[in-house]
Amino acid sequence: MKAMTYRGPYKIRVDRKPDPVIAHPNDAIVRVEMASICGSDLHLYHGMMPDTRIGHTFGHEFIGRVEEVGSSVQNLKPGDRVMVPFNIYCGSCFFCARGLYSNCHNVNANATAIGGIYGYSHSTGGFDGGQAELVRVPFADVGPQVIPDDIASEDALLLTDAFSTGYFGSQLADIVEGDTVVVLGAGPVGLAAARSCWLMGAGRVIVVDHLDYRLEKARAFAFAETVHFGQVDDIVLTLKKMTDGLGADSVIDAVGAEADGHVVQHVTAAKLKLQGGSPVALNWAIDAVRKGGTISVMGAYGPLFSAVKVGDAMNKGLTIRANQAPVKRQWPRLLEHIRAGRIAPRELITHRFDLDDIAEGYHVFSSKLDGIVKPVITFGA
Repeated sequence: MKAMTYRGPYKIRVDRKPDPVIAHPNDAIVRVEMASICGSDLHLYHGMMPDTRIGHTFGHEFIGRVEEVGSSVQNLKPGDRVMVPFNIYCGSCFFCARGLYSNCHNVNANATAIGGIYGYSHSTGGFDGGQAELVRVPFADVGPQVIPDDIASEDALLLTDAFSTGYFGSQLADIVEGDTVVVLGAGPVGLAAARSCWLMGAGRVIVVDHLDYRLEKARAFAFAETVHFGQVDDIVLTLKKMTDGLGADSVIDAVGAEADGHVVQHVTAAKLKLQGGSPVALNWAIDAVRKGGTISVMGAYGPLFSAVKVGDAMNKGLTIRANQAPVKRQWPRLLEHIRAGRIAPRELITHRFDLDDIAEGYHVFSSKLDGIVKPVITFGA
């Protein structure tokens, strides 16, 4: 099969790899029809995440058609079109029983904090991902879901991670009706979070970014107020002035490890890899939320030291809630919202690249060229 493979920071290519095979009776093999590049894929592409190995195939957002199933799979059959959550999980361990699918205890021997993820570093299990023609899907009776006939393929694709993660981020923000919520980052997850805040009852949503075209998207897609942090002297002071001097009720960090906005922090983290990620966005969240407020962390960070203002968070009495999204838990409500016309996740998609041109897709997305928000990978175009 053809598959994207990692060759080192900023280096990827399409190679021929052996077709995946059924390795366990619970497995399925899925032929990918559509995939996408996620902002967290860029952390891998930039060399930010530990134990990202040469030859690994990225991609945790994909939909496709079942080609083969293991002998114990009962809920899927060859020919089914499925959307696959980025979490790989067993469905029966202590954590899965509590809906914490992203923290499954049985799928990742390389770490205790996180479960399995398709196409991410070996610290999340080393499973090859969906930027390939074929994917092995473990625990096929648990994760994948047949795409409903009334749901567009592009909407289903965005539910495999980006929109579900943004929606989960708004849940973690613990929004009370009428609250003011600040979303840091206007990438796909930040935009999805901002749009979802309204569904949670927010009375005001403010999105912060430094790219004009993404801020324009935030206004059009998420109906949010926007602030360009590069055009104000002090982003925290600006947000405080916008919220009667108190700060926002909740702040959602949808940026993560490669946050810009502070030269030293960005260089030591994103460039020199001396920290597990630039703490700029998280520190802005701590400073910009009101006392007693809530911070929701959706941005991906590495496991190494980061200079986070923990003392300020403690003194302000903040609640910080964070996790990888348990994607399938969000699907029933999100499908209802799509059917009711409240959201259309596909509106985030701006670019399409064939698998053969995926290196160009990564370059355009990484460099924020041509107004790109969300790139989709197609097969055989």
